Amino acid sequence: MWKQKTELTEVDAPEVEGPDPATELPAPTAGEELEDQQDGAGEGTGQNTREGTQIEQLTAERDRLLDRLARLQAEFENARKRAERERAEQRDYVTASAVEQFLPVVDNFELALKSTGTEKQLRSGVSLIVKQMEEILEKMQVKAVPTVGELFDPRVHEALGTVERDDIPDQHVAEEVRRGYKIREKLLRPALVRVAHNPKQVSE
Repeated sequence: MWKQKTELTEVDAPEVEGPDPATELPAPTAGEELEDQQDGAGEGTGQNTREGTQIEQLTAERDRLLDRLARLQAEFENARKRAERERAEQRDYVTASAVEQFLPVVDNFELALKSTGTEKQLRSGVSLIVKQMEEILEKMQVKAVPTVGELFDPRVHEALGTVERDDIPDQHVAEEVRRGYKIREKLLRPALVRVAHNPKQVSE
């Protein structure tokens, strides 16, 4: 009787709940923890390496651009100096060509000053020199502005005043005080003139 009761007690005893051995995760070992730490450190080192490489590339590209800019500035400065030098040489060439043609005129003037001839001979010599100068100017496409007898033109004439003349049409050039010149169609300097005032034409 007692034995049967004891067996029933053992069978009916409630089970104690606890973790399922099949589903419980084992605790990480010391080796696994070290590997995890090494993996994290490796990821950080790789990221730092990539950032360092990008910085080096950007620095190299900046240096290349600065070097190219410096070269372009040097080339521009050299080109500017070369252009200025060429312009100066061109001006010198043009000036030398003009001066060379007038050197014989200067020589003739010096000979005229040293001359001991009469006033008539001196005047004749100066007239020849003036003619020589006009020939040189004509070769250079430089021509005198027409004046006496021409209608006054403010584009090429500069009036110093008027003179009363009945033998010249009104508002026409009566006298030339200083000759004016044009090179082709460009005015070098206006002619200084006096303009005729014809009272007969004005009254009519």
